[in-house]
Amino acid sequence: MKINCWEFKNCGRHEGGEHVHDLGICPSSVEKRLHGIHGGRNAGRACWVVAGTLCKGQVQGTFGQKYKSCEICDFYRAVKQEEHPGFKLSVTLLERLKA
Repeated sequence: MKINCWEFKNCGRHEGGEHVHDLGICPSSVEKRLHGIHGGRNAGRACWVVAGTLCKGQVQGTFGQKYKSCEICDFYRAVKQEEHPGFKLSVTLLERLKA
């Protein structure tokens, strides 16, 4: 497995993380429908399509509400560069979440 967002950002919101009690568990760390995407655990390498992730200390909303800030995120850009040309488009990932 490759590095996941909670490891890259060191947010502590993954299962067993130090901030689960005060900030809650990150939905990306438990979203099993995206497990394996870009080599990550659960949605750990597709966090930008999962509602309720943390950014700049605040819990984010839906994909539509947060995507602009995700596009400039250092983790998003790193995954996009690492996975090129096999980077999965967000619309494809969102379809998996609807299933």
